[in-house]
Amino acid sequence: MNLRRLIPIFDNSVTSWAVEARLLRWLTLIWLFFGLIVLYSASYPVADARHGDGLYYFKRQVIWVLVSLIGFNFIVNLPLRKILRVSHWFLGLFLLLIFVTLIPGLGKKAFDAARWIAIGPIPIQPSELIKPFLVLQSARLFGQWERLTWRVRLTWLGIFGLVLLGILAQPNLSTTALCGMTIWLIALAAGLPFKYLGGTAIAGVLLALASISIKEYQRKRVMSFLNPWADATGDGYQLVQSLLAVGSGQTWGAGYGFSQQKQFFLPIQDTDFIFAIFAEEFGFAGSLALLLMLAVFTTLGLIVALKAKNPINRLVAIGIIIVMIGQSLLHIGVATGALPTTGLPLPMFSYGGNSMIASLVAAALLIRVARESSEAEVVPLRRPLTNNGRQRRKL
Repeated sequence: MNLRRLIPIFDNSVTSWAVEARLLRWLTLIWLFFGLIVLYSASYPVADARHGDGLYYFKRQVIWVLVSLIGFNFIVNLPLRKILRVSHWFLGLFLLLIFVTLIPGLGKKAFDAARWIAIGPIPIQPSELIKPFLVLQSARLFGQWERLTWRVRLTWLGIFGLVLLGILAQPNLSTTALCGMTIWLIALAAGLPFKYLGGTAIAGVLLALASISIKEYQRKRVMSFLNPWADATGDGYQLVQSLLAVGSGQTWGAGYGFSQQKQFFLPIQDTDFIFAIFAEEFGFAGSLALLLMLAVFTTLGLIVALKAKNPINRLVAIGIIIVMIGQSLLHIGVATGALPTTGLPLPMFSYGGNSMIASLVAAALLIRVARESSEAEVVPLRRPLTNNGRQRRKL
């Protein structure tokens, strides 16, 4: 592979891409650029207080972006069939790491949840990194469902179940719900009988209700969501501060860098509630622009899916849209009080190397599908020889 293709600004092959692939690439880079701008503002006060350097988190995020962009450009230039051949190995690796996080002493805890493992100074969150590969394997399974034996089907359904149970055990209900919803919707898009999908949906809802009934902190989150003002200084504090931030933005926002809620009023404002800071600084107009960008990204992704001739490629495109846009809407829903508080980052915006890698890998997969779905295949000018013709020619 040409090494110049690993760096986006030096990738000369882009001009030959299909129009959907080029638009998705530019939209991804614009999304990423504005995400860095917002993170710079949202993270500055907390970085300055914790590390004596307001740029601490921003500089680390830039490093992760540069690393992720190399992987991004590698994937958009690699045939999808080659990626699919190894996707199950990555899924198995991250599934193993998910269960490693559950081992006392190995899993790194934050907010009473063991979601990370530390490899030297680098924290690894396997539940984030597994998302693109979960999409790939779901597309592989459901895209050729009719041709597979029940043994193969049940094996992979069991593996998907282990992924969901492992993430739920951390505990991480929001990521479990997102991954489960992604698998279910990919199966729906593949045309699986509703008798399977209906039972699975009921089982998923019951599992979520069981988790909420067992985990006290999840029950408190649901109660604070229903009425955050009843305990505005306790369990409802985070949501109340987020709502104050969003409301303070009004129409045009307080202005870039002028958020008041980021001054230690709104907790974890650089990750799980970064949209609230964005809405405060850019207002309703900025929030509407972000939603419009997500709508354009979704539309392009659906066009790519409709153009895909290969059913697996089509399901990959649909799965990536579900993960990236679904996670974005869930994050925005939490920040605006439309959904219970969860720990989902906003793709391209929230601080975190694992989220950045997963987001750019997912975007790269969608662009790769766009390239393969829309770019013309070379048609041979000469009709291929028959077996007799080949024999005569050899003679």
